[in-house]
Amino acid sequence: MTTIADPAPQWRLRDRLHDHLRVLYPDQNTAELVEAAIAAMRLDPEVPTPPGRRNLWDEQDAVVITYGDTIRSPHRPPLETLAAFLSNRLQGTLSAVHILPFYPWTSDDGFAVSDYERVHPALGDWEDIRQMSEQFRVMGDCVINHCSASHAWFTNYQAGLSPGAGYFVEASPDDDLSAVARPRTSPLLRPVETKAGPRHVWCTFGHDQIDLNLANPALMLEIVRLFRHYLDRGVRAFRLDAVGYVWKAAGSSCLNLPEAHEVVRLLRTLVEHACPDAWIITETNVPIFENLAYFGNANEAHLIYNFSLPPLLLHALCTGNTRHLRAWMMSMPPARDGTTYFNFLASHDGIGLRPVEGLLDDAERDAMVAAMRRFGGEISTRSVAGGQESPYEINIALWDACRGTVDGEDAWQLERFICAHAVMLALEGIPGLYIHSLLGTGNDHEAVTRTGRNRSINRSSWMLDELEAQLDRDDSRHAQVFQRMSQLLRLRRQQPAFHPNATQFTLQLQEGLFAFWRQSRDREQCVFCIHNLTPEPQRLALADLNLMRNEPWYELISDQPLADVWHSMDLAPYQCLWITNQPAGH
Repeated sequence: MTTIADPAPQWRLRDRLHDHLRVLYPDQNTAELVEAAIAAMRLDPEVPTPPGRRNLWDEQDAVVITYGDTIRSPHRPPLETLAAFLSNRLQGTLSAVHILPFYPWTSDDGFAVSDYERVHPALGDWEDIRQMSEQFRVMGDCVINHCSASHAWFTNYQAGLSPGAGYFVEASPDDDLSAVARPRTSPLLRPVETKAGPRHVWCTFGHDQIDLNLANPALMLEIVRLFRHYLDRGVRAFRLDAVGYVWKAAGSSCLNLPEAHEVVRLLRTLVEHACPDAWIITETNVPIFENLAYFGNANEAHLIYNFSLPPLLLHALCTGNTRHLRAWMMSMPPARDGTTYFNFLASHDGIGLRPVEGLLDDAERDAMVAAMRRFGGEISTRSVAGGQESPYEINIALWDACRGTVDGEDAWQLERFICAHAVMLALEGIPGLYIHSLLGTGNDHEAVTRTGRNRSINRSSWMLDELEAQLDRDDSRHAQVFQRMSQLLRLRRQQPAFHPNATQFTLQLQEGLFAFWRQSRDREQCVFCIHNLTPEPQRLALADLNLMRNEPWYELISDQPLADVWHSMDLAPYQCLWITNQPAGH
């Protein structure tokens, strides 16, 4: 991990908190709120605030994303089963695990939390989380935009009791809410009966998920106490779910408002003072430049999801055209020290389409969507201006998304799938791998039918004995995917040029090749990353890379030296090359 001296003066904790809280609660006694926040997080305000521009990661970091019960066993609780699988199969390959909401919940597969303080008893308990944190950095979800309608806070709200009274956003059906942005087509307001009479509460995502009123400082202090609670139990990365929606203002979109950014800055200040090595990661599935804003001035998120990567890379693989992917990559600013991108291709959700607004035109987007339908995918929509429905998300297992191209299915599914991940693993940032991508799991149509939700298509579960049997069979596609993905991960973590903040430049080769150059922070190692994103062979003239003839060059994936840096090579369909001057680990 690299420490970069921060030229800015180190403000005292009280000063920083005062600035955050004054923005959020201008009508409150800011000094009292500062002391309440310090007490809620149990901080020593005299300890100097750590510098904000430290890189809390290196090339050895990679994250697996999973539900707590994705892997099950009849012999032990799911979290214990998951920990054993990760330890046996992925220790030394991955450094962190994002366990999707592991609290008691009532809907949305965990994102309608009914009790923030407990682990769901069907999964295990806090001791399971603590033990897992001894081997892996544990990322936990902080679902602070909304909670379940079954949460005690909402029951108290309806009864006019505390804690809960004043904790939820109310509005009137007569209000002009036409500008509100949201990814759902269900009614925004839900009528409820309260002790004070009929009310309408705000539901961005659904009527079992009631939006919390962070404009109430008492609720904000509850959230701060929860962060302390999680830190005490081993959580070292905080995923702020749907954080762009947390602040509401009449007449606005209620998305990515300045106060939402201030909430992130407040939580960043508190968390980094309590645990200087913890991460804050924001989940904001919005167009690219709105997403980039959550880096702030290296004082908001440590990591932001690279939401444009999955649909753009999928489009390139579907069409064999890398033009949009290259243009996007050239437009992406390098992350400043103390921040980095969180790269992923698949998750528990689908492949979002909003992040390619302005990058792909409607015809290009619709051609990709049509191909995904043919490969068994579902399409989720949202309401847009004029009451129209617009594609919002492709719901499909990434394994099936790689069945073919816009021209139809072909024989290159495995190679296309591995190629996609080779691209992602070489990019600037920290890679996040959905567990079903590591395992090569396909579409789960039965789950969609059973739940009635498109997103269930990529939320399968495995019995541990069945999974182990598949991974031990060399002829199993699951074993082939797992072995090749593990090889790439192990290669990546040995290369200093793959540090999340190492230099990156896009290379201009022929249309079918997506290529870029990485250089280690000490400038000793460089890696040329070249990927054939087409189902046809592509000829690469190594002279186009300007490799220095007086240095030895090595191709990492094939584990072979390059004998002649001036000859041409034919890349097979979806073949990838990582060419380096210093093959670390060899």
